[in-house]
Amino acid sequence: MSLPLSILDLVPVPEGSSSSQAILNSISLAQAADRAGYARYWIAEHHNMRSVVSAAPEILLGVVATQTSRIRVGSGGIMLPNHAPLKVAENFRTLEALAPGRIDLGIGRAPGTDGVTALALRGSQEALHRDDLPDQLAEMLAYTGAEGYFPVGHPLGQVRATPQDVPLPPIFLLGSSTYSAVLAAQLGYGFAFAYHFSAAQAEQAMSLYRQNFRPSAQLEKPHAILATVAVAADTGAEAQRLSSSIGLMFLNIRKGLREFIPSPETALAYPYTLQERGFVESYAATHSVGTPAQVRPSLETLAARYGADEIMITAALHDPAARNRSYELIAAEFGLGQPAQASAQQKREAVLAG
Repeated sequence: MSLPLSILDLVPVPEGSSSSQAILNSISLAQAADRAGYARYWIAEHHNMRSVVSAAPEILLGVVATQTSRIRVGSGGIMLPNHAPLKVAENFRTLEALAPGRIDLGIGRAPGTDGVTALALRGSQEALHRDDLPDQLAEMLAYTGAEGYFPVGHPLGQVRATPQDVPLPPIFLLGSSTYSAVLAAQLGYGFAFAYHFSAAQAEQAMSLYRQNFRPSAQLEKPHAILATVAVAADTGAEAQRLSSSIGLMFLNIRKGLREFIPSPETALAYPYTLQERGFVESYAATHSVGTPAQVRPSLETLAARYGADEIMITAALHDPAARNRSYELIAAEFGLGQPAQASAQQKREAVLAG
């Protein structure tokens, strides 16, 4: 069986484009991913960044769910400390009602932004520095009927997240350290590790998740996703050219700049200092970039090394057509969707045979 592949989208805004067009680009990508055989399409949560339009992933997921038919659609992730747990439960039960059996609830604990914006989101210094993700998860589940969080007789114990006739989608915890790995294992949830910006901790986090996993009503065995950058093109040189945008984008983020996604021309002409050049090259060393025949073994090696059940790829390219093409090339190289196509062909033959 081929390694399952999924997509993480930040809804990038290329320089010279607009937020509205970026959303349309991502809808187009989700539809292409649906056709190509990707397992999941997740949207991240980020704030106060004009380079991405993913401040309200739950809204975008509702649109994507109506514009696709097969692929699972989810958050990568909802940053739970930014939100009231009741509202998250309501949002995702509503999404589950919209697309039954196709929604994932990926949850993180980072703010997904800078400290000042995080304060604006969370409302107080106390909330900003509170580290109580297990309690927030328990509260969210309590609104779906789970017992044990609110004391007997507590008025909030009667509150239920609506709609009540659909389940909460499967929960995945997202992380870039060992904290969420251990918590996901203890709770019996899926786990997604952000290798694309925290490669150094990947081995320990993925190992701890498997070692500490406890079966739950949601999962009988661990399911670990490794998120990484992957870019494919018809030639290795073209793939490297396209991926230059990602390096400068990441450098800008680390410098506190909120610039649009730069074009390859902008990135290649940028006057990097020696220190900046080293930073970008170190970051790029963890990526899988090249022809499809080069990208596939790179991703398979990552999955084998870190024990990933699934690889989730992201590529914030400047050209939306090149981005779609990259994902399509990778899907074709892995043979994604072929069993489903063969099954459909078999059904047609059976109908013709009477």
